[in-house]
Amino acid sequence: MALLDVRQITKTFGGLVAVDNLTFHVDEKQIVSIIGPNGAGKTTTFNMITGAYRLDGGEIYFDGQPIHTKSSQQIVKAGIARTFQNIRLFKSMRVIENVLIGCHIHTSYGFFDAVFRTPRFREAERRAHQRCVEILESLDLAQYMDEDAKNLPYGLQRKIEIARAIATDAKLLILDEPAAGMNPQESEALMDFIFSLRDAGYTILLIEHDMSLVMNISDYIYVCEFGKLIAEGTPDQVASDPRVIEAYLGKGGAYE
Repeated sequence: MALLDVRQITKTFGGLVAVDNLTFHVDEKQIVSIIGPNGAGKTTTFNMITGAYRLDGGEIYFDGQPIHTKSSQQIVKAGIARTFQNIRLFKSMRVIENVLIGCHIHTSYGFFDAVFRTPRFREAERRAHQRCVEILESLDLAQYMDEDAKNLPYGLQRKIEIARAIATDAKLLILDEPAAGMNPQESEALMDFIFSLRDAGYTILLIEHDMSLVMNISDYIYVCEFGKLIAEGTPDQVASDPRVIEAYLGKGGAYE
């Protein structure tokens, strides 16, 4: 059974159909990419999956349960976490504090506990802190935990943002152009990092314009144009599809 099952979803804005009857699925422990030209509906699709936009048609199931009627917070609690094209770290906060924000989606204490720092609050915060340390250690990022986020190189900031997503106890990580703004060395390091996430048991769904990264990292690729699915398959299948070459990859269809 697919971890994420997207069935005939549609989204319109006025007279514009941004996503048109789109169907795809993501199997557990896969790296799946959605590609397409600007205006293909990729980010709109992510916004629908994560509850930022309501569907005008179709259904979305996650881990066998419908999520298309849930709020964004409920979807995060169900096990889906997202990063954005523009890094959204709190730059003046330490790395560990940024990651703790992800843990707080599951906090069990109330306003009274937080204001008066009750034993319940202190124990919950201790557990959350320990969980974040474990996440950073597992991702080989623990040495940066006391650094201010703004002092880290761009590529490391992106990894910290993904660590914060993991702290929500996500099963599915949705990455919106994770390599945007990176140089070739940073992109290669990111690719290795995403492979390590999959090997650790996470499922990855990403949008990315870096075709070298997409073709070298993806288990499966969906190609969209004007909100519709025009092709799908393995990287080799997609790279040789005439519709994809015309719509996105260019006449040569070559990638490195």
